[in-house]
Amino acid sequence: MSIPRLHADGPLSPGTEIALTPAQAHHIGHVLRRAPGAALRAFNAREGEFAAEITALRKDRGAIRIGEQVRAPSPEPELRLLISALKREAMDWAVEKATELGATLIQPVLARRCVAGHSNTQRLAAIARAAAEQCERLSIPEVADSRPLHAVLDAWDGAPLIVGAERREAVPLHKLLSGLASPCGFLTGPEGGFERAELDDLARRPFVSLAMLGKRILRAETAVVAGLGAISFALDVQD
Repeated sequence: MSIPRLHADGPLSPGTEIALTPAQAHHIGHVLRRAPGAALRAFNAREGEFAAEITALRKDRGAIRIGEQVRAPSPEPELRLLISALKREAMDWAVEKATELGATLIQPVLARRCVAGHSNTQRLAAIARAAAEQCERLSIPEVADSRPLHAVLDAWDGAPLIVGAERREAVPLHKLLSGLASPCGFLTGPEGGFERAELDDLARRPFVSLAMLGKRILRAETAVVAGLGAISFALDVQD
């Protein structure tokens, strides 16, 4: 049986005892069926990952004692995902996969053809946390509140932003990856795709590169995985 991993804000150091949140206590006791004395792993991006042991657990309360460090913290590329707000099931899945693929920021944006008018930030943040615990990341991506696409672009800091542009003349994605460095971002469209005016606006911005993800039209959530996976791999190789 694998040892469960638990994100803890810290501080994490051998011998310290930290309280579990009600949600963590419920998950460990009722979902994972663990009891006092069971082994865990506690982690965060600042201090790394540590062995831990449950010292108390009752309903929605509990505590763990931190043991020895098993993994030191390490830097990771800054990879920002701008994702047009999708329907709930697709959005939840995309956030989970974006976390697994190394996104450090997940920024829902509101494009003109978005079916969803907003995103539940608290729910998406919980999904990202759970995904990080499962995939053995040390960090958890920031999940921002949804904002209009133009507002996010107007406030962008100039880092390279690759945009998945369906039905538009664009450069194949692989040709944009050589020499790409973080910080950088990847933007995907809504279920109905970007409107022509939105793509025209994107193309005029000096930090934007329109990219073709392949010969087929992908579902919005599939485009997240296809593009983000390629970019994440390229950043890891060049690191």
